[in-house]
Amino acid sequence: MRTLRPILTLAVCVLAATTGRAQPLPPADRPVETVIDQTVEAAIVSAGVTPASQTDDDTFIRRVTLDLVGRIPTAGEVDRYVSSTDPGKRATLIDRLLASPAYARHQAEQFATMFNPDGDRRGGTLRDYFTAALKENRPWDRIFRELMLPDDADPKLKGASDFLRIRLTDADRLTNDVSVAFFGVNVSCAQCHDHPLVKDWTQDHFFGMKAFLARTYDGGTGPAERGFGVVRFKPNKGAEKAARMMFLTGAVVQDKTAREMTREEQKKEKEATEEAKKAKKAPPKPAFSARAKLVEVALEKGNADFFARSIVNRMWHRFFGMGLVNPLDQMHSENPPTHPELLAWLARDTATHGYDLKRLIRGLVMSQAYSRNSRYSTEAIPDSKLFAVARLRPLTPMQLATSLRIAVTDPAGFDNLSGVEFEKRIDQAEGSARSLASLIAQPTENFQIGVGEALLFSNSDRIVREFLADGNGTVLAKAKAEKDPAGAIALLVRAAYGRGPTVEESQALVAYVQKRPDRTAEAYRQVLWALVTGPEFRFVY
Repeated sequence: MRTLRPILTLAVCVLAATTGRAQPLPPADRPVETVIDQTVEAAIVSAGVTPASQTDDDTFIRRVTLDLVGRIPTAGEVDRYVSSTDPGKRATLIDRLLASPAYARHQAEQFATMFNPDGDRRGGTLRDYFTAALKENRPWDRIFRELMLPDDADPKLKGASDFLRIRLTDADRLTNDVSVAFFGVNVSCAQCHDHPLVKDWTQDHFFGMKAFLARTYDGGTGPAERGFGVVRFKPNKGAEKAARMMFLTGAVVQDKTAREMTREEQKKEKEATEEAKKAKKAPPKPAFSARAKLVEVALEKGNADFFARSIVNRMWHRFFGMGLVNPLDQMHSENPPTHPELLAWLARDTATHGYDLKRLIRGLVMSQAYSRNSRYSTEAIPDSKLFAVARLRPLTPMQLATSLRIAVTDPAGFDNLSGVEFEKRIDQAEGSARSLASLIAQPTENFQIGVGEALLFSNSDRIVREFLADGNGTVLAKAKAEKDPAGAIALLVRAAYGRGPTVEESQALVAYVQKRPDRTAEAYRQVLWALVTGPEFRFVY
């Protein structure tokens, strides 16, 4: 019965913590944002908490632009959004950002980091694959298939094999990484023994998943797969045994190809690999693919809950700063979601609508829960699990570097362009920012600015040369041309933060500049440096 426990996980997760009774899911035909707001609001009311107010327009456009396309909005974008009286302007903004080429590039960056957190952000074909896939809005289940069953001969799948490629020499790592990335389950603790704290995960689960993947090997030109093989392990008690192919739910695959390779077969495999290297072609595919069977089983009714809930949880984490299940790789009955019925509904809705990620993301950022203020009226902030207050989230390396490039450019350099030209200019800004991004550490859950980043921004000649120059086309050049220091300060604050300065900020910064009449250009440079290296610039808030 232990191997069947995960089948019951979803049912366990939709139990109300206060009553112990299952709660009915909202109707299937509701808009995503409506279900989010109704469910989150109900939990807030139940907790007796007052939620933060909705954020103002200039903060919202900054937040959603950073989240959807990976950069701060230009001053012109902020002005047009804030001044608009169109009641549907929020949906119009979101749809414009989702249609932008930058949407695919930014989300691809996020997914590439998710699947290869130790990878080189300066390049990498996995990012190229995700960019192409998200540009087409390929369904998540199709992306899953393409990553698990890559075909380097197909130009549309260029880079998809990198997910497997970097894990080919370690079947244990491949097993756990596949389980974590696609199903939200870290089974590594069940490798040496049944999980000591979570009854859901036993050695049978770890090695059952490994049996699907252990036949994958380096075929010389990329991932290849044997048509047979067997995984053996020593259980906690008893003699060594062969693992059965078994999914996380306990669903077992009857495998007639589970046997050891003969010496002759090993010799032929080595010869085939060498021939493939010379011909620059992949070895022939087996008649029975264990990896293909895993994809099939994972998407079957009764098993697909893990797949659907995991991607919903990851997208929620991306846009809200924490998941409905935390940590993201601990989906099991001992760690229920903060909002069980919401996770269950979103998973069902996402699967029903063909795993359309863009549709899911649109619903998340259209919700009132997403646009709450990150400031609260008292020092006693509500429990973060209620999502009553927006969480501060550190910018990713590319978000920070691209936003810095935009902030130091004369706003007219973007806002006088047509739609196509504007997007090209944004693409150029991203390209020129990538080198700097490679020097910035990827933020973790317990984010702290590292010594490397602090030194980079505090005393690097590169920052001065590339981002604090006052040549033609820069915001500093435009500030220097302003006759009124207050106007120049307003320009710099607006370029960096997408808002005007407060009275106190304006007075303090103008006074700083006026005390340096013999070096006004340098004073403005110091003001801009202080703005773009400050905490308000460093976070999504």
